[in-house]
Amino acid sequence: MRSSEWASSNVTGVLKREIWKTWNDDMKTQRKRHAKMKDGSYASTRDTKECQQTTRSQRGKEGLTYSRVVLPCSVQEYQVGQLYSVAEASKNETGGGEGIEVLKNEPYEKDGEKGQYTHKIYHLKSKVPAFVRMIAPEGSLVFHEKAWNAYPYCRTIVTNEYMKDDFFIKIETWHKPDLGTLENVHGLDPNTWKTVEIVHIDIADRSQVEPADYKADEDPALFQSVKTKRGPLGPNWKKELANNSDCPQMCAYKLVTIKFKWWGLQSKVENFIQKQEKRIFTNFHRQLFCWIDKWIDLTMEDIRRMEDETQKELETLRNQGQVRGTSAASDE
Repeated sequence: MRSSEWASSNVTGVLKREIWKTWNDDMKTQRKRHAKMKDGSYASTRDTKECQQTTRSQRGKEGLTYSRVVLPCSVQEYQVGQLYSVAEASKNETGGGEGIEVLKNEPYEKDGEKGQYTHKIYHLKSKVPAFVRMIAPEGSLVFHEKAWNAYPYCRTIVTNEYMKDDFFIKIETWHKPDLGTLENVHGLDPNTWKTVEIVHIDIADRSQVEPADYKADEDPALFQSVKTKRGPLGPNWKKELANNSDCPQMCAYKLVTIKFKWWGLQSKVENFIQKQEKRIFTNFHRQLFCWIDKWIDLTMEDIRRMEDETQKELETLRNQGQVRGTSAASDE
């Protein structure tokens, strides 16, 4: 029986509840066992703050990937382009009860670090694979994203209230004025660095794009900027960029840490999330480059005004129309 047939059968609700109850009871037992300290006391469940401060030794226990995204723009230009593209992409992914809800978008300063703090809620259902939808209880496919943008360093934590400390995604990004030649930018210890999967993302390589995601007007291999004259990007564009002193260059170094502790599904879901992160990074940066004429003249003041308008627009979009944007690439 196909997953779609199973999902529509009369017994699905019972199966969901039984599978979830079995998993939930098992997780409660494991939490109690793992939380017990040597002195007989019990440690509290790790919250988002502790997840944010994950130590290097702990990192090695979760799935790690290290993506490099080279772009023909400067680090300063990218700051505006990134924020513009996040706002636009958010609107493209919101509708029909799903999508992005912005709770906070405000300046922060803590421990000598200054930047912009955002707290968003992602309402997902069609954007996860069928094998997760079938066993996830109603309302559990809601994720909280907290981000600290202290540009050129950014840190993002994604959590889920149902899975608590058994799930998180952490994305740490450094933006550097080079062509992706730096190693271990995030300063991992040597043993952990050996376990990291290196991912090279080429925004001009169509083979890295899912067929369902491809759009000709968002293809850097076809696009040329009217305002900057950058593009189209040919097969050897990175080598050409290295020899072109008139065009700026930068690389976004993204360290992704994933923890998903669910008996029987852990490796399958972690692999799915890693693939989705690469897909998101690829599509997002292709869009960012092809939208350059829309954001290259904007200031940070323009961006903040745009973010305020987008926050209101997202609330309207989420509560009307049809589901929009990216869905699960594969339901396997």
